[in-house]
Amino acid sequence: MFDVTRTKHGRPVHHWRRDLVELAALFTAVAVADVVADLVGHGPDGPVLLAISALALIATAGFHTWWSRRHGHAPPTGDTGARPTADLRQAGPTERTGLTGAEPESASTSASESAQSSASADPVAEAAALWRMRTTVKDAPGSLAVLCTALAGRRVDILSLQTHPLAEGTVDEFLLRAPTEVAASEITRAVSSAGGSGTWIERADAHDLVDAPTRVLGLATRTALDAAELPLALRQLLGRCTIRSLPANVVAGKGREPESVPVEGALEDTVMRLRAPEGGVITVERPYLPFTPTEFARARALVELDARLGPRIPRSQDVLTLPEGNAITVRRADTGDLDAAREMHERCSARTLGMRYHGPVGDADRYLNHLLSPRFGRTLAVQTASGRIVGLGHLLWDGDETEVALLVEDDWQRRGIGSELLGRLVGMAVEAGCESVYAVTQASNTGMVAAMRGLELPLDYQIEEGTLVVTARLSAAVEVAEVTEFGRAEAP
Repeated sequence: MFDVTRTKHGRPVHHWRRDLVELAALFTAVAVADVVADLVGHGPDGPVLLAISALALIATAGFHTWWSRRHGHAPPTGDTGARPTADLRQAGPTERTGLTGAEPESASTSASESAQSSASADPVAEAAALWRMRTTVKDAPGSLAVLCTALAGRRVDILSLQTHPLAEGTVDEFLLRAPTEVAASEITRAVSSAGGSGTWIERADAHDLVDAPTRVLGLATRTALDAAELPLALRQLLGRCTIRSLPANVVAGKGREPESVPVEGALEDTVMRLRAPEGGVITVERPYLPFTPTEFARARALVELDARLGPRIPRSQDVLTLPEGNAITVRRADTGDLDAAREMHERCSARTLGMRYHGPVGDADRYLNHLLSPRFGRTLAVQTASGRIVGLGHLLWDGDETEVALLVEDDWQRRGIGSELLGRLVGMAVEAGCESVYAVTQASNTGMVAAMRGLELPLDYQIEEGTLVVTARLSAAVEVAEVTEFGRAEAP
């Protein structure tokens, strides 16, 4: 009943004026009640007056209920008073903060929420294209905000952002979603006007929506399970690049000792060199875009993981039955099968070896150690019930291209072994993201040509001085992905 407040010292203060008004109102109400009671008890129309008063009170209560329900859920017309309007701020930082450390990185979406909020409400967002973009901006407060504002002006949505601080400037890597009518040139012009330089952009797909830490962990898992995954993991980590593995003896033969590459590797603008676990050199080259220190650190971490785990391949296998009833086993092979592969060479005819290696038959054995090494690709071996290897299929990483090669012992040819191996190798290439595979053979090797045609894929033929190169394009081979990827097949 009484309004009590406190002074700054905590003492209660009573307002006597309000108390006096309330007492006067109370006395007035008592007087009015006395007058009404006299009219009802002693007047001739007392009962009628009482009934009319009751009806008026009921009508007033009903009107108040109707009015409160009608206007109780109306939207507020002004500030709610929860906080002053001046306290409202735009989400996301407007300044770039400096980062230090061996592997500086910031995967930030809050820095671009203002751009996302304006672009995500656009009605054309459903018909959009994904882009990967990288640009270099000055490491100064407000530079990122200016860039985000420029993209928002073109209705470009920023899905993810990574920053790579350098000695001078900062490299920002974006995953963008833009309306289909917005061309790449329009995006780069907007970035250039906002202070970006050295801008690079290319189309992206749904796989790029995975955030960087998740993608790196997935690649590390694949590398841990299979040593042959290292070149593929590096390619997927770094984008379009050329990866070459040179054994220690090859590097030394070119006048460059393996020790010239530091244990921690070397980064030279668009080329990085890493020490392979067996002492060779892994060279990664991307001429169109310099590598950042963060990318170099990630690549080095994958190579170090591969070195710690040592040689390894999946040990699963498939048992198949040939049309004539013979049972064969198809499994992954590595350098541990070197002796068995040499014995198979001894059983093959000179014509079979010549078609496979395109050179002197006596030099065939020296290729085996390279071919069987998981550092340079994947190898499938066909083994009989007695444990003898009668066929080899190789999927070789040749820079940014992929080669397939087959060798089947003479007594086991024309039984479908070559087609079985080739189908499995192509399935591996599809899963690895290869765009095409090629086979180098002689024009007279009808068996290899028939196996390539059996893939039912678009083929390109090139013939030069009796050497035939058949290239199968895998972009239209979605159904081939259903072929069992042998490296991950379950053992029966």
